[in-house]
Amino acid sequence: MVQLYDAERGTRLGEISDAQLQRLMDSLEEESATDQDYYLTAETIDMLEGDGADAGLVGLLREALVGRAGMDVRWARE
Repeated sequence: MVQLYDAERGTRLGEISDAQLQRLMDSLEEESATDQDYYLTAETIDMLEGDGADAGLVGLLREALVGRAGMDVRWARE
């Protein structure tokens, strides 16, 4: 499985499936082939939801963003 982390705080946000990670990779911009982080805003999450991201991923990201304008999330296979 894949773990998502708050890149700034280093805290674990939760676990996502390979399919959910693929949705992030397909929908969001990567700076390089080895990039493992993404900047998210409420608008980004809305876009993911509109593009068909599943409710579990959308909910996890919305919960992580509460009270913040934006954040970097990083992923790691563990």
